[in-house]
Amino acid sequence: MFDAAARHLNFRLAAEELNLTQGAVAQQVRRLETDLGVKLFRRQARGLALTQAGRNYSSPIRKALRLVEDATRKLYPENLRITLSVPPSFASKWLVPHLSSFAQAYPAIDVQILSSEELTDFRSDDVDMAIRQGQPPFGKGLSARLFAPLELCAVCSPDYAATTGPIGQIDDFATRKLLHDSHSHWDALLEGAGLGRSAHAMQFNQTALAMSAAANGQGIALVPRLLAETELEQGTLVEVWRNTPADRRGYYIVFPDAQRENPARQAMVQWLLSEVACTGADQQATADASPQ
Repeated sequence: MFDAAARHLNFRLAAEELNLTQGAVAQQVRRLETDLGVKLFRRQARGLALTQAGRNYSSPIRKALRLVEDATRKLYPENLRITLSVPPSFASKWLVPHLSSFAQAYPAIDVQILSSEELTDFRSDDVDMAIRQGQPPFGKGLSARLFAPLELCAVCSPDYAATTGPIGQIDDFATRKLLHDSHSHWDALLEGAGLGRSAHAMQFNQTALAMSAAANGQGIALVPRLLAETELEQGTLVEVWRNTPADRRGYYIVFPDAQRENPARQAMVQWLLSEVACTGADQQATADASPQ
């Protein structure tokens, strides 16, 4: 209970994590303080703050609990679980449609998916690994493996493509209606070409929403081709332009260097890399078979 309260700095959140009442957690923490003869927390109007004694106590307690957790997991190797944090649009457009393949290959592993684009704190978020868009390094003590390069493509509906005219160069986008997402790929592309922001723009906070708007004929979205695979194959989106990255930007699998050995994480990394490799091979085969 002390560990949960120290991580959340809030008795209510600690109680929710432990499936207990807030009063039970607060009472046990007070009892612990009485037994130790020191104050571990300062009670504040909007939560808790660790005292110096509490900070000194928290770190070794957390390490001790991890040792207990590791020992318990080794007794029950069949109970494997992996918690994966991924961006919302990556989850809906790529990961979820492919997850049945992982379940078939590893039926004994329970998978928990957390949808988020925020930075992951592996020490407190109970996350085993994450997939993030960007380029390394992602932070001290973190390992990163390239999942897929950030190959951006401009997509729109077939009807919009037929009416907007051909795209021959980046300058042509300046007069089109552009659909932006939170990654600002359009801004970077236009500014890199010496152009200002398009006067005809619509803003979305997720790539999947921009893709949906594009499929409904509302403009052109600039998205990672990885996320547009299904819509391009189904014909709800068409590609009017593509940019091959010249840097190390892409989707990366990120996890702590010092993370305990986790067979479930190793299986997930192996599956992700093999699945995206198979997807790329299938796309190439389809392209080679298409009439020129």
